[in-house]
Amino acid sequence: MTAIAAPSASATTGSGRLPRRMPWMLLIASFAISAVVFAVANLGADPADFNIALAVVVGMLIYMVLIFAISSIAESRRRAVDRLMTALVSAAFVLALLPLISLLYTVVINGLARFDTEFFTFSMRNIVGAGGGAIHALWGTVLITLGATVISVPIGLMTSIYLVEYGQGRKLARGITFLVDVMTGIPSIVAGLFIYSVFALLVAPGTRIGVMGSLSLSVLMIPVVVRGSEELLRIVPNELREAAYALGVPKWLTILRVVLPTSIAGITTSVMLAVARVIGETAPLLLTVGMVQGMNLNMFSGQMATLPVFSYMQSKYPGVPPDAYLDRAWAAALALILIVMVLNLIARWVAKVFAPKTAGR
Repeated sequence: MTAIAAPSASATTGSGRLPRRMPWMLLIASFAISAVVFAVANLGADPADFNIALAVVVGMLIYMVLIFAISSIAESRRRAVDRLMTALVSAAFVLALLPLISLLYTVVINGLARFDTEFFTFSMRNIVGAGGGAIHALWGTVLITLGATVISVPIGLMTSIYLVEYGQGRKLARGITFLVDVMTGIPSIVAGLFIYSVFALLVAPGTRIGVMGSLSLSVLMIPVVVRGSEELLRIVPNELREAAYALGVPKWLTILRVVLPTSIAGITTSVMLAVARVIGETAPLLLTVGMVQGMNLNMFSGQMATLPVFSYMQSKYPGVPPDAYLDRAWAAALALILIVMVLNLIARWVAKVFAPKTAGR
């Protein structure tokens, strides 16, 4: 009987293999080719008109063609298909990031024109046309957001503690959960109208002060803090609570010394997400805080300026020359993004410092 020879490895797979760095080199080269093509097409135009999103998409397409062709020649068709599928999955991830990349690029390119010392040291009092700054709006944003955080975090955290530690299975807890879910989807303009109506009835119609802005933002923050903190408190192992109870520690002290420190890292992140959710809101602040051209640090008297409203007013009602107003609007947007980034960095630092230490750390 004649034995049937097995097909050789060279008949089904390529004899070569791409160097480990080759895919990264091809990716960099693809993005470089795409960037050069779009830069040449954008010669003489405003740098802000450079279409970074389309350049990234074209770069990924060039990479997929190159990696598939080169892998088919140097390796095998099976490995080439595998590399192509990996590139497609990576391209899907990049595609999801494109709106963020495009947004950041546009804001940075347009905002740097007025991102100078004058912008952070002067207000718009007695300023017509070019010049001026947004120091009054910057302080207004910080104070109003800080006030909203001081109001929202204790209420939201205590509500989540009740839902997890005391209210399991009770009708009141189910009702609170339902209301929190409903409040999560409330449009921001509704929160502003609610606070404006309350102060119109209690104080006087047309009242606009800084504390009204904090209250309207807290209406939006509280549901986010409650839902985030609730989920994080639920994942604390029950064994930790039972160990504290076995030592005779009362429940309130167990929550304070065991449950909260264990979940403090996640709770801090949840609070920062809530702050990022409201710090850029414009509609409720237009209704409750208004807009002024000078500095006002009194939360309980007079209108205040905020960065979102400042940016909106500068772009919505540009004067002469209009470019000066639009530059200030973009600079305010860039400052707002940087504030959110700094807050997230602070949150990570707080989470790292106050998170419970383990043997491996």
